[in-house]
Amino acid sequence: MEQDMASSHGDAGSNAPGRNGIHVSRRDVLALAGLAVTAGMPGRLIAAPQGQLTWGVHISLAPTWFDPAETPGIITPFMVMYALHDALVKPMPGQPMGASLAESWSASEDALVYDFVLRDGIKFHNGEPVTAEDVKFSFERYRGTSHDLMKARVASVEALDKRHVRFTLKEPWPDFMVFYATATGAGWVVPKKYVEQVGEDGFKKAPIGAGPYKFVSFNPGIELTLEAFDGYWRKKPSVKRLVFRCIPDEATRLAALKGGEVDIVYSIRGELAEELRSTPGLTLKPSVIQGTQWVYFADQWDPKSPWHDERVRRAASLAIDRDGINQALTLGYSRLTGNSFVPDTFDFYWQPPKPVYDPAKAKQLLAEAGHPNGFDAGEFYCDASYSNLGEAIVNNLREVGIRIRLQPFERAAFFKGYSEKKYKNLIQGGSGAFGNAATRLEALAVKGGTYAYGSYPELDELFKQQGAELDQKKRAAILEKMQQIVHERTMYAPIWQLAFINGHGPRVGESGFGLIPGFAYTGPYEDITLKAG
Repeated sequence: MEQDMASSHGDAGSNAPGRNGIHVSRRDVLALAGLAVTAGMPGRLIAAPQGQLTWGVHISLAPTWFDPAETPGIITPFMVMYALHDALVKPMPGQPMGASLAESWSASEDALVYDFVLRDGIKFHNGEPVTAEDVKFSFERYRGTSHDLMKARVASVEALDKRHVRFTLKEPWPDFMVFYATATGAGWVVPKKYVEQVGEDGFKKAPIGAGPYKFVSFNPGIELTLEAFDGYWRKKPSVKRLVFRCIPDEATRLAALKGGEVDIVYSIRGELAEELRSTPGLTLKPSVIQGTQWVYFADQWDPKSPWHDERVRRAASLAIDRDGINQALTLGYSRLTGNSFVPDTFDFYWQPPKPVYDPAKAKQLLAEAGHPNGFDAGEFYCDASYSNLGEAIVNNLREVGIRIRLQPFERAAFFKGYSEKKYKNLIQGGSGAFGNAATRLEALAVKGGTYAYGSYPELDELFKQQGAELDQKKRAAILEKMQQIVHERTMYAPIWQLAFINGHGPRVGESGFGLIPGFAYTGPYEDITLKAG
């Protein structure tokens, strides 16, 4: 799912290669981070921001996504956060971990201490300086995905002075930087003084950040308006005003693009995507992202549920015509990897066998499990923006006798219910969050995971082992074994690695699609341009 980049290094402080083959040692981190300091310097010569760009967004934006502290392990909040906020370190073009508010960082030889040095002179939108206290405050108020895991492993956070922050771990943790800098919102910095002044609700109503764009207004369910922040450290944005208009209906989004009411649209599928591609002046922008989607068997741990029987779960997976759905909805661009939730660009990815479509075998398995005539399976919960995918899967399941009803919710409500373990039967989930195989397994397959309704002791034990394993080859073997167990037990039925189909109109110069590898949305926003004239 787009909720949610190319691979992050499994450990910014180890001598192991990331999937891109670059070796990074602890001594190299300072030097590498320093490269980003000069990357945006020419941008300071850009003229004052001009004009407006309008997005047709496929979901209703929620105020919870304006606050980095609440990021729920999906990519959606980063659509807004890359504009409003900034992080010490974050994925950027050509840099899985790009130095941002931090000009450099380093890890001690024993991998227990991480020091960050903030850039000199960086400011929040209200003119207040970004300090080490703000970094400490932002980490301590973080309550999103992986909160418990990080709090359990971090012994202390110290603001040594205004520009120096130190994280001390309880024990070596090879994924500290992956979790802190890419997979969560814990490293995204908010102004301590302002948050304490206006309170949590006040902050969501009028957020102040350190990103390239300032908050102007938000009309719930209708649109969000942002304006360029001339004091942004990396470069001055070239577009003056950004408007994100909520248009949940795909046909209406495309009509708005064709009519010039919006300039960029997200998520146009099927025949509408073909229409976009063939319309003069419009540009189709498909990209296979780090977003995976799946069907989750939430009741597999309940002995009274049909889903407790692995044969029934396998039958459901065999019933899904992934290739047919791919051709119909995403023009064949989506990738059918067979891995339930780890994209093939992530470190420690394990390649399972390709998924098979075999409705006859599905019916046979159901009969063997005591359901020769199928069974009533209750509700199939999904994010409303993917209800057309849900409809296709529900139809496939009904064809083999699994009678189930589609139950869509708006995205914020859907993921809230998912994380609060409110659903039963089947859940169509997805994640495009940054990270690696360990970050996905932590959220989805081990005890205490945000979206894990149950777990298996073997997986829980292996996850503990990999978290303490500093030898990259041994760790890779453990993480690959975990993915293999998830596959063999059919904990999930994989759908695909999503091709997110987007488009833009003739006024757009640089759209920002694909600049950050694997990222679902446009970004970085300060790099987006209007065509001259």
